[in-house]
Amino acid sequence: MRLWQDLRAFLKIKGAWVLVLTLLFYGIGTGILAPMNAIYLQDSVGLGKLEIASIYSISLFLNMVLTISVGIVSDRMKRKKTIPLVAAVLCMTGIIIYMGASSYVPALIGMCLAMAPSGMIMGQLFAMARSHFTKFAPDVVEISQIWLRATYSVGFFTGLLLGANLFLIATFQGVLWGNLAGYAALFALLLFYREITADSSAGKRAAGEPFSLVMLFAILLLSCADAIRGLYLPLVINVRFGNPELMSYIWSTQAVFELLFMTMAGYWAAKYGSKPIILLGSLFALGTYVTYTVSESLPVFFIVQPLYSFFVSVLYGVGMGYVQRMFIHRTGFGASLYVFISQTASLIGYFLPLLIKGITPQIFWIPALLIVLSIMLMVKVLYSERMKPGRTVEG
Repeated sequence: MRLWQDLRAFLKIKGAWVLVLTLLFYGIGTGILAPMNAIYLQDSVGLGKLEIASIYSISLFLNMVLTISVGIVSDRMKRKKTIPLVAAVLCMTGIIIYMGASSYVPALIGMCLAMAPSGMIMGQLFAMARSHFTKFAPDVVEISQIWLRATYSVGFFTGLLLGANLFLIATFQGVLWGNLAGYAALFALLLFYREITADSSAGKRAAGEPFSLVMLFAILLLSCADAIRGLYLPLVINVRFGNPELMSYIWSTQAVFELLFMTMAGYWAAKYGSKPIILLGSLFALGTYVTYTVSESLPVFFIVQPLYSFFVSVLYGVGMGYVQRMFIHRTGFGASLYVFISQTASLIGYFLPLLIKGITPQIFWIPALLIVLSIMLMVKVLYSERMKPGRTVEG
């Protein structure tokens, strides 16, 4: 089977294990804090809904500026490893400040330092990985990228479980120290990684995607919907069921499925095209958001997680590769652009639920509407592409 052939080729790639471990530990560190962050600001620092949204938004805006700026200049750099190394140090400094926050201003300063430089990490790691795989295993570049992204997800959901248990054992301070340890592990692994630059001939053989502003906007809407869920679902779960650690367990149920779903979606995208698979994943997300708004049952929140896992697998696996291939000869910019789109979506998503009073499941009608708009755009693009050959023949 092609899967096993590709997997063997992936495992034989020289130096790939360092990239795998780097994404794994980065995911663990991020996952430890992610579902607890908003609750920490609410319960431990004592901030309100608007203050929490503003801290997220300001730090994210700075993250966006750094991400796209670094993405533009990184392709002129022969070696990109220095960028995530410096970013990891800045993030660790910010987390230490964030730990001692007791009011809005120190929390804002700490989170800006902890979050803003992280945009320099993910995009550049995947740019380095694409160059690495293009040189050593050009036939499995795309699926290797997806497996790396899946590795990050496995780490993220492992971090969710660790974070929930750290919270029970050592409260929010234990969660924050776990987050700091993730960045420290990333820094240490990168020190041992020998960066590879792909030769120009390998890059020229790589297949790209035609540029589509409409599809980029559709992906922006999908990412915006996911960002709303990422920030507000933990708050809704905490208000509805009263246990902060529940969100970690709910999210962690995705880990069982995500590696499988990302692999499936990657091969389906190679066979049927990226856009139809992104459209299919969007339908799963729509069903999940509707369920969030109408159900009051905790087991149902767990049951719908595999549906959402497929959407996330497509968005962050297939979607990331699709955007990168639009800029196939500018790996740093392509990878950073996808991260920038996700960040822009998050910035929008943090504020849209402020239109609805309080922390209520009705918030999720907003991402449901965004998914519908994105589906309409993708259907329009697919229909236009399907009609082109017919017009050509008639002409």
